[in-house]
Formats: sequence, structure tokens, C-alpha cells
Amino acid sequence: MKKIRSLNTLSGPLLFAVVFFVLSQFITIKQAAAIATIFWMGLWWVLRPVNIAVTALLPIPINAFFGMVPMDGIISKYFSEIVVLLVGSDLISLVWEKTKLDKRLAIKSLCGIGTSMREQICVWMIASTLLSIFLPNVVVVMILLPVAVNMLRFLGQEKITDNPIATPILLAIVWGAGFGGFGSPLGSSSNLVAISYLEKLTGHEFMYVDWVIRFLPLLFFIMFFILAFLLRMPVPIKELEGGKEYFRKVYADLGPMKKGERLGLWLFILATVLAFVRPLYVEYLPLMKPAYVFFTFGMLTFVLRNETGQLLLTWNEAEKGIMWGMIFLFSGGLAIGKMITDTGAATEIAKVITMLPLSGGFETMFSLTLFATFLTEISSNTAAASISIPVVQSITQQLQLNPIPYILTTIVAVNCAFILPVSTRAVGVTYGLNPDDLVKNGVKLSVCCMLLVSALGFACMKLWPLYQHL
Repeated sequence: MKKIRSLNTLSGPLLFAVVFFVLSQFITIKQAAAIATIFWMGLWWVLRPVNIAVTALLPIPINAFFGMVPMDGIISKYFSEIVVLLVGSDLISLVWEKTKLDKRLAIKSLCGIGTSMREQICVWMIASTLLSIFLPNVVVVMILLPVAVNMLRFLGQEKITDNPIATPILLAIVWGAGFGGFGSPLGSSSNLVAISYLEKLTGHEFMYVDWVIRFLPLLFFIMFFILAFLLRMPVPIKELEGGKEYFRKVYADLGPMKKGERLGLWLFILATVLAFVRPLYVEYLPLMKPAYVFFTFGMLTFVLRNETGQLLLTWNEAEKGIMWGMIFLFSGGLAIGKMITDTGAATEIAKVITMLPLSGGFETMFSLTLFATFLTEISSNTAAASISIPVVQSITQQLQLNPIPYILTTIVAVNCAFILPVSTRAVGVTYGLNPDDLVKNGVKLSVCCMLLVSALGFACMKLWPLYQHL
């Protein structure tokens, strides 16, 4: 085991050296180093000899050695405007977790669940998808999976792994939470990466309400498709008696909503509303972007007090609870994205892909969707967005195409990962989901979704004006 860990650790820099040596024969040293960094980070994200957040810090030492781009351009990505937004939303989420408001809302949404397996699968899927529109997907699975497992055990399903009753429910949760994030900019850090690229491309701020208008219809279309896929899975029983009573009992045990919960809920509601109605006040508060709205309300968690007179959040709680790893992962994705764009490496990658017979039609949309899906399956959606979006932009520009519909479709694709037990799916495995079931069903769904996303993107590009410009 120790030998394997050592080999996994060495595999990254060795792959970097090989890729760098080969590519430097054809492109500049800086471009070769940028592309080789992608290979190193991608391999370590798959093998995980170190934490994925540690891998996300690699652009700093590598850029310091090769001098690919100015160092302040890399460092600034690790506390960018969007990182400020993540910290602010994290602070509010921590209040939800501390007061158990997250559990209350999840249980309340499940109280009306029916007894049939079809209804169970539908409700778990819809609940995880809708919650992940506004909450980080990892938070959603951490809320729902324990509830689902406890419900199954309460109903006599003690064995979770390899249980044909439990498997579709667990898949509904991890898949719903995984892809549901693209429903709003707040649902996934990859969306924030996408927004930063879109704003740079268009030269103006991309309003949150504009995001929802374009992506929410696609989200529901894909959700119903995945639901249809799950409902076709064989289950040994049609009814799962007692589910509704279980949730009502658990909700009653929570008691009435307390002051701390209400404050946490209002902080989130007000911050979200202000983020989405920004067009109404942008003229008067031009600097109060959603990032600073959420950070401002997040700061209030250190000031407001709950029903017992205690602060909603202390600094020690925030220091331990903020998802620093996710923030570094997001920042590392932005950093590698800057390296491949500013060195011209993205253009070189695009040149290779444009050697394919691409004309801007469905085959182009499918090729770019396949590229983005492959990246998100082997790494994370944040890293996939950071790498794929600038490459897609370069490809479309070289083909003299409007990049907007292709980038928007890429954003959907990087949120559709279903196969490997990483990210939200790794949490499902820890709660009893068999990795073999995940891979077996995930491969089928991934292939179908690639075709669906490509078809939706192509149809929207041809028929929906809002999908063609921002």
C-alpha cells in the first residue's frame, strides 16, 4: 500500500515531465508547461495521493518555476471576487447547519412523500435537485443521505449496500444534487467560474436572473429524463409502507422553529433576492455585486444572536466549518484556466480539435459536450469548467462561430457527471451505495445525457434567441 501511494505521488510530476518534453518540441515552453500542469493536476485528482485541495494549489509553485504568467495573476485567483461570494454563502450555510434549519427544510419537503417506490424515487430526486439549486451539492447530499438511510432502516431495510430498494433512492439523491447545481449561479462553484469567463468575453456583468432564465428550463428537462431513467430500474417491491409517518414523526421531534433558524433563513432569502434583483439597483450601488451582498449578510452572522443570546456564528466555528478545500479547488481551477488562456495553450488545444471535421452543427456541439463531460468525470465540475470553457471559446472563435451557445451547453455538460465515486457520489458510497452500481448505471446515463445535452444545446442555439447572446 505504501509503495502504491509513492507511485501515485510520483506519477503526477513524471507525467508532467513527459508531456512537457513532448509538447515543447512543437509549442512554446510556457504553453507546454501550462498543458503539462493540466495533466499533472488531472492525474492527481483521479489517483488522489494528496487531498484534491492540495492539488489545486499546484499552479502556484509550477508558475513560480516556469514563469508562464505574472505571479500576481495566479495569486489573485485564490481570493477573487467569486471566492468572496463562496465565503459569504458558506457563513450563512453554517448557520443553517448549526441550527439544523437545513434538516428542518429537507424533512418538511419530504413529509408529503407517498408510499410507492415510484413516488419515493421522484420525491428524493426532486428534493435533491431543487435544494442543490441554492445550496452547495455536497451540503445537499450530507443533509439528505442520512435522512434517507435512517428512513430505510426504520422501515426494515437494514442492509443498504446491494439493496435494490435503497440503490435507486441513493442514486436519485447523489445524481440530483450533482447536476442540479447549474440551476442557479449559487448551486455550484463551476457556475461562478463560468460567469467569470462569460463576463470577460462579453465585457459586461452577467446578471443572476439572466442565468436562471436560460438554464432552469434545461434543468427541468434533464431532471425528468434522469427520473425516467431511475424509474426504469428494477425494484422488488412497489410499495414502501410507513415513509410518510416516519418523516412526520421526525419533523415533530424538531419542535417549533427557533429565532436562530428564522434569522438564518432570512439572511439567505434576503441575500438571494438582492442577488437576483440586482438590475433594479445596479445604477445606485454599482459595486454591490452578488459576491459582496452574500459576504455582507455572511458578516451579519457574527453580529446577530439567537434565542439564547448566543451569536449565530463564532469565528472558531466559521474557521472550522468553511469549506476551504472547495474554495481552493475552485481557485485552482481559475488559476489553471488563466495559465492556459494567457500562455496561448488553449488556442493550441483548440487547433488540434479544429482539425476534426467540425462545421458548427450538431457534431460540433456533441464533440464539445463529450470533451467537457470527460473532464468533469475524471476531475471536478469546477476544474472541468476552468479547462473546457476557454478551450471551447478558442475552438468556436477559430471556426468563426458565435461562442455563447457552445459555452452555455458546456456549462450544462460539466454539471452532468454520474459515473465515478468522487465528489457528491463519494458521499453516497460512504452511506452504502455500491460503487459498482454507481458505475454500471452511471455509464448508461452519462452516454444518454451527452446525447441529450448536445441535442438540447443544438436545438436552443437554432430556435431560442436568448441562448444565442447574453
